[in-house]
Amino acid sequence: MEPGQMREWFAEYLDACNRHDLDAIRGFVDPSVRRAHLPGGADAWVDDMADLFRAFPDWRWRRIQLVVEEDRLAAHVRASGTHVGEFRGVAPTRRHVNVAEFAIYRVAAGRIIELAGTADHVELMAQLTEASRPG
Repeated sequence: MEPGQMREWFAEYLDACNRHDLDAIRGFVDPSVRRAHLPGGADAWVDDMADLFRAFPDWRWRRIQLVVEEDRLAAHVRASGTHVGEFRGVAPTRRHVNVAEFAIYRVAAGRIIELAGTADHVELMAQLTEASRPG
């Protein structure tokens, strides 16, 4: 894909994510996608997104910056939502969280085949843990 097509592709992917459309999201992910430090495969990707959406039904991403180079996208996004369901063992805090995410996607034939970045939710979990501490 040309850089303009990659930018449009990412906008469509982000739109599917913001609609919480798991079927559409699956269409952007290669069945054998590799994710740094996370389980691979489209099923694991979609399961992780479903867990996130259950815990944060208002979760949304906003693109801050996107860099395209050959078959790779480097994305900086802001994500936010309200924690109303259990997430990774943390009971609902009802806290609104806002996190920065950085990722590099490798794309082939219109599907993500590799991901490396901050998708492990370290910053998010820190905010939830901080929110649950007595003040």
